[in-house]
Amino acid sequence: MDSDNPNQTGRNTPEFAEYQRENFWKSNDGQVPPFDTDPGRLEELARTKLAEGGWLYASSNAGQSHTHTANRQAFYRHRIIPRMLLDTNKRDMVTEIFGHKVNAPIGFAPIGINKIYNPAGELPVAKVAGELNLPYCLSTAGSQPIEDVAEANGDGSPRFFQLYLPHDDELAVSLLEQAYRSGFDVCILTVDTWQLGWRHDDVANSNYAFYHGIGADLGLSDPVFQKRLAEAGIDPKKQPNEAGAKWIDNVWHGRAHSWEKMPWLIKTWKEISGGKPFCLKGIQSVEDAKKAVEIGCDGIVVSNHAGRQVDGAIASLDALETIVDAVGDKTYIMFDSGVRGAADVAKALAIGAKFVFVGRLWVWGLSIMGEHGVRHVMKSLLADLDILMNVAGFQNVGQFDRKCLESYPKNYQLMAEKSKL
Repeated sequence: MDSDNPNQTGRNTPEFAEYQRENFWKSNDGQVPPFDTDPGRLEELARTKLAEGGWLYASSNAGQSHTHTANRQAFYRHRIIPRMLLDTNKRDMVTEIFGHKVNAPIGFAPIGINKIYNPAGELPVAKVAGELNLPYCLSTAGSQPIEDVAEANGDGSPRFFQLYLPHDDELAVSLLEQAYRSGFDVCILTVDTWQLGWRHDDVANSNYAFYHGIGADLGLSDPVFQKRLAEAGIDPKKQPNEAGAKWIDNVWHGRAHSWEKMPWLIKTWKEISGGKPFCLKGIQSVEDAKKAVEIGCDGIVVSNHAGRQVDGAIASLDALETIVDAVGDKTYIMFDSGVRGAADVAKALAIGAKFVFVGRLWVWGLSIMGEHGVRHVMKSLLADLDILMNVAGFQNVGQFDRKCLESYPKNYQLMAEKSKL
């Protein structure tokens, strides 16, 4: 593409489509693109780079992976209808989310224990998110201290804290206080993971990093949890397995919370943060979406945890459709689960999501090449979306709506083999 084209001027975000030209030109300078970002090849390459534990944890799904498969199949039943001869020289991907102007309607989904994918854990991921001006969401199961992740993310970068709610209220408050002091100004409570779903490969291989002394750094740096370790007589340096187990057993504790707990949590976060947004992640039913609006949530993430929690559940994209119809004008609706490319982002936006989070894509990039891998994957995704808008006739992300889709009835045939894509 012509690097002097008119879309360079007037837009509020970088022209990410230029990344395609940059990669096409590399061979003239004796270079090659870092790696192929086709989702299938990306996953295959990540498998060759990861230790068995990292690969199994990243790729495993609940049960027989039927929910994971349904997530992907749901995207196939919607088709984009391109429009031609529209002035996409004036296109822009700028998006607003909870008061932050960001470069695209795409964020980094919260994924825990990044150290099993790369020794630097969440730090390179947060750094790239800051560079690209995309929201970074830190998981409570993160494997770096909250303050260190914030520093890597950079001053002024939009960052959200995804909470797994401990059954220890003092610990929950401490985590929220640390997060807010570190510039995480949106709290997103995940409600589908009081306990991990049954994931055959992980169970069969005792593949739980926390029980083997890896990945509990976020918890180990918390002052209240340090007090809990002392009370239990656990020395985290001499007993890393026991310390890691005690931490994660406070997070994925198997004790279900209920709606009755939510008013306290919302009030607590609002007091700590001075009224910043509170959201629920893991909503799949219309009834739960309505309840979230009723109790005062500022937003919801329609998500089935990428098929990792409830096997045989509804596809997240199908849930999005019914939830948008029910409460789309009453709350800020975000989406994740199964996104593998720009067309998937566009379809979720067209159905009614205001924002889309991606996870496994950047995990594969992190596994392959650390910071450079995350950057390559995410810049490629942004270029893909920018180019899609150019060739399909969209001037801004607000133009993705249901009129731009041809949608077919739900009629999924179970794929013969378990797909990891």
